[in-house]
Amino acid sequence: MGVGDAMAGRSLVVEWTGARYADGPTVEVPVWIDAPPQRVWELVSDIALMPRTSPELQSVEWLDGRRGPALGARFVGRSSHEALGEWATTSHVVRYEPPRVFAWAVEDPELPSSVWRFELEERDGGTLLREWMQLGPGRSGLSYAIDRMPDKEQKIVFVRMREFETNMGATLDVIKKLAEGGRDEVEA
Repeated sequence: MGVGDAMAGRSLVVEWTGARYADGPTVEVPVWIDAPPQRVWELVSDIALMPRTSPELQSVEWLDGRRGPALGARFVGRSSHEALGEWATTSHVVRYEPPRVFAWAVEDPELPSSVWRFELEERDGGTLLREWMQLGPGRSGLSYAIDRMPDKEQKIVFVRMREFETNMGATLDVIKKLAEGGRDEVEA
């Protein structure tokens, strides 16, 4: 199963709200996984796996000599998007509660361009995994698009949130496949 077909059968949930960037819009995508939380945790806390699950994230690397996640740890992520180009960001782990919560703030942890979070909950003999993200309040690449077309801000935000939702669904589908079946089942 590759990232390209990971969203087959999943319907989009993000609806038009007229949200602006300053509203701090959020999106959350859940998936139930037939595996214990510890197995799922091993996958979501392995940032090196994430480029294999995301159509946008190209590579990640721990900074400051780190080899794994911890509260306050930093990592750089390199991304690519057809309309936005290529960029790199530095993320800061802001919540690390194994095996329940792994969250990071992008760029400035006090005024992040976005915050991302995985939450795990033991449920029905498996794991309910939720991936959540919030845009802003700090500036991001999206801010520059809005600066160029302020009259289209709500549409720009809506389209980007839909993209995040789609990509998050693809990520969760790959994590589910790996957790339930093994690492060899997802193409690199």
